[in-house]
Amino acid sequence: MNLRKILIAVDNSTCAEKAAKTGYEIARTFEAEVALVNVIEPVPATISQDLTLAPVFMETYDNSEENSHILLQGIQDAYGTGVKTTFLSVLDSAAHGIIKQSDEWGSDLIVIGTYGRTGLYHFLMGSVAEHVARKSACPVLIIPNKADI
Repeated sequence: MNLRKILIAVDNSTCAEKAAKTGYEIARTFEAEVALVNVIEPVPATISQDLTLAPVFMETYDNSEENSHILLQGIQDAYGTGVKTTFLSVLDSAAHGIIKQSDEWGSDLIVIGTYGRTGLYHFLMGSVAEHVARKSACPVLIIPNKADI
């Protein structure tokens, strides 16, 4: 297996931290570079005809983009010492954004954490990790939240 580019999908959760730690360990083993991707999901809003909510939406997006960069920088500082890292922050749905960024960046592997939810919540909400694994053009390593990493 020739891993040169590893995309690690992260959000502000413990399972994302576990995925980041594992992804960076793999990157060091294969001397690969990493892209950290954080997807900013659009806030559903009802916009009136006079577009009064448009400035509010843009301000919210700007804050989210800034927070995303802070998150990515913190993860790189914690786990990415010595590994070339690219930051990707995109406005999209989680699974679609991860897959699109992986395709555009040319990932050889996607590393993603999972909350491990089951039952009704899983049925209603689905799993981002499962969706990414089904639709990705490259292998996907799913790190369970229960993993003691």
